[in-house]
Order: sequence, then structure tokens, then C-alpha cells
Amino acid sequence: AAPVIAPRQRNGTLAVLRLAHRHGPCGPSTASAVVEPSFAEVQRADQRRVEYIQGRVSGGGGARGASKGGLQQRQQQLAAGSRSATLPTTMGVGTFQYVVTVSLGTPGVSQTMEVDTGSDVSWVQCKPCAAPACYSQRDQLFDPAKSSTYSAVPCGADACSDLGIYMAGCSGSQCGYVVSYGDGSNTTGVYGSDTLALAPGNTVGTFLFGCGHAQAGLFAGIDGLLALGRQAMSLKSQAAGAYGGVFSYCLPSKPSSAGYLTLGGPSSASGFATTGLLTAWSAPTFYMVMLTGISVGGQPVAVPASAFAGGMVVDTGTVITRLPPAAYAALRSAFRGAIAPYGYPSAPANGILDTCYDFSRYGVVTLPTVALTFSGGATLALEAPGILSSGCLAFAPNGGDGDAAILGNVQQRSFAVRFDGGTVGFMPGAC
Repeated sequence: AAPVIAPRQRNGTLAVLRLAHRHGPCGPSTASAVVEPSFAEVQRADQRRVEYIQGRVSGGGGARGASKGGLQQRQQQLAAGSRSATLPTTMGVGTFQYVVTVSLGTPGVSQTMEVDTGSDVSWVQCKPCAAPACYSQRDQLFDPAKSSTYSAVPCGADACSDLGIYMAGCSGSQCGYVVSYGDGSNTTGVYGSDTLALAPGNTVGTFLFGCGHAQAGLFAGIDGLLALGRQAMSLKSQAAGAYGGVFSYCLPSKPSSAGYLTLGGPSSASGFATTGLLTAWSAPTFYMVMLTGISVGGQPVAVPASAFAGGMVVDTGTVITRLPPAAYAALRSAFRGAIAPYGYPSAPANGILDTCYDFSRYGVVTLPTVALTFSGGATLALEAPGILSSGCLAFAPNGGDGDAAILGNVQQRSFAVRFDGGTVGFMPGAC
């Protein structure tokens, strides 16, 4: 695999970790056999996650957001001169997710963890844990009893009460946690803390995480989950003192290539096209932006502004980008019209993807460009891997025009995506 090219750091140190597909040529190992889910299974799990996110953003009802309209610009001063830690990221097994490898505990135990901007509680599988309560993983299970720096969070501690809806009572004097994900997966165990090494010389000394003793769902091929949401429990928030609350990532466009996850970096978003970060008060975990326009082949697509009023969640865990039905119908019509002159034969729909083509006879495929524009003028000009998935237009409609749109990971591939507490930035061709 090609070497990781990390962003250049202007202040402090930079630590680089490789990011690769879990079983691709850049991955850590193919020692454990993992049955990859079919694309249909991926789509079903993706749809459950989408429904979960939209339910959270809408407050669980039909209205969008909370009493103040659901979305509001978030302004926050950032610490200057912070350090940076950069981790290589790789595409996860069959589920179109992305993983990094870190070291947990003392002595350190290597753990391959899925990166998720849509959750706040990080966790790994821990001993004691055995099937069927736990699934098979390549790396050794983390054993808290063998780490000299591990401690369980006491029930009366602030860190336990800070879990809020994720607190699962007490086992003895130890704080319990439980997290259920939008795709139906779940994890439960003991909430604890230990040393997390992101890269040599870059550690989080008292990293709070879940020590999972019972898991279920689409976790095969990973050791746990690294949460990058906006709440106090996430890695981004826990490490804000060292890294200024700034992080960025680049998701690789194919299994054979690598990307990166960076904590910290310059306080300036120089080189990035930026748009304002919004907050859904009913779901403050999520990173939201305002989509304002779509173009195909360089021409704006006619979409009423009201169709975008629900905002858009930027999410690493959702695969296919979801658009309000009015916006999706306009995009689909424009794309079909723009690709028609090339004469590619149509193919049957593939689940939720209804605009598909048979490219099997063509060595080179020419596609019309697709671009998404956000408030402030930031534009995401998609490359081919962000336009098609399995030969189909990689977009799908929401349930209703009032629902939040979701920017899925297919459309984010090869872009550096940067978050600094006040803005979200995009830079093309970063990995």
C-alpha cells in the first residue's frame, strides 16, 4: 500500500497512524476470517441508521429540531498552538466503515476501532467476554486486570452521571454503560478509564471508554468503536485540552489505499472550503451543516430552498447520502439527462439505489460532475467514487422533505473533512 500523506503541521508535533481497509493490502492482517455482509445487508443497516439519526434530529416526532427551530450556529473559541496526532484510517470490513489502530492500557494493547462521528461513547471488547456475548476479533481482547493504569469509574463519579442516557446502573460500585446504535447494534459493560496512545508521543492519559462485556450487531472485524461526536464523553471532547477540539479525517476511496484521522492541527482552516457548523438541539451529538444547492454537469439543479431547511448531518457511519425527496428527484432527473448522451445501458435498481447502469463493456466510464454547495459557498465537487456505488447513483431520498439530509461516507471519500467547533471544512484530493 502507498504511504499515508498526512496534513502538514505548523504548530507542535504530528503523529501519523496508518488507516487502511481491515482486510485490504494496507490492512493489519488477514489472520481472522470475517464474513462480509452483502450490499443488501449493508443497505438495510444503513437505512436503520438513517432513520435513527433523523428521529434524533427531529426530537423523535414530526417537527424538526427543538423549540428554537432545531438548528443554530455554534460559535466557539479554539485553543491556539495545540498539538496534533494523526492516525491512518482504513475502510472497514464489508460495511463501508473506517477503522484506526490505537494502543490501550499499560502495557499497551493494540486495538482496531471503527471511527464514528455520530456517537459519543468509545468502547472496546474486554475480558471476561465470550461468544455469544462477544464476537470474534483479530486482536487480543483488552484485559483491564492486566493494565496497571486501568480503573473502573465509580457509580458516584461525575463521569458516570455524565453518561446520561448511556448509563446502565451499577454493578457493585462500578458504573455501567449501554449504547444502542441506529443500525440495531448494541454494546454494554463497565465504564472505565485508561491510557490511550494515539501514536508515539501522543497519549490521552485518562481516557474514558466502555469496557464491553456483551455486544451484538455488525461489529465483526473491529475491536471497538472510537467516538468523535460533540458531547463530553467523545474522544474529540476528552482530548480537547491537548488538541484544541480540532480534528480532521480523510476516508480512502478504495480498500487498497489509506487515509488518516488527525486530532489537532492549525487553528486556521487555510486551504479548506468552510461552512458554518449547526446544532440540532434535540441531537447535539451530530455535526450539521446547511446544504443550499446541487449542480450536475456544472449546471444548478432547480430545488426549492425549503427542501434544504432541515439541514444536513455530516456522518462517517452512514454510507449513502440521503436527500429530501424534492432534492433527490431533481438530482436524479438531471443526472439521468446528463449521462444519457453517453449511451450506457440501464441496469435494475439495487435496493434503495434506483438509478443504475451496466458499465461492464466499458474500459473507461465518463460521468457528469455532481457538486453539493453549502451555506457560505463551500462546494463539494464529487469525484467518480463519490457519485456511483455498485454502478448506481449513490444518493437516496429521505422519507420526507422536512427530514434532515445526511452526507454519507461514500461522498466524503478522498476529501479532508475538518471540524473546529465553529465550521466544517472540505479539501479535495487529500488521500
